[in-house]
Amino acid sequence: MANVVVTVADRPYTMQCPDGEEEHLRELARLLDTEVTRIKSSVGSIGDIRLLVMSGLMVADRLSEAIHKIEALEDQVNGLRESRNTAQTQIKTLETNLSHQLELAATRLEKLATAMGE
Repeated sequence: MANVVVTVADRPYTMQCPDGEEEHLRELARLLDTEVTRIKSSVGSIGDIRLLVMSGLMVADRLSEAIHKIEALEDQVNGLRESRNTAQTQIKTLETNLSHQLELAATRLEKLATAMGE
């Protein structure tokens, strides 16, 4: 485990994270600190705990919206896959029908050519 010092609301916090995840933890802290700074500038001084709770809720709200968008996109992708599969099935059916019709036409042409040659 690695120790990382992050700063949120101008206060340093020593956090632990798995080795190799230090930069990710710093980035998360920067996101939270950005939200803290934004809320602090709009509502003023409301106490550290309340400020952090509000910031956490705002970040959670953004996460919730992102999850809903991802789910909607996954639904779209699944719908597109189903449409593609239906289209592929229709194409195979059309190819089979066309092949059959071409065989019938070839047979007729052969019969006509034979009849004309007699």
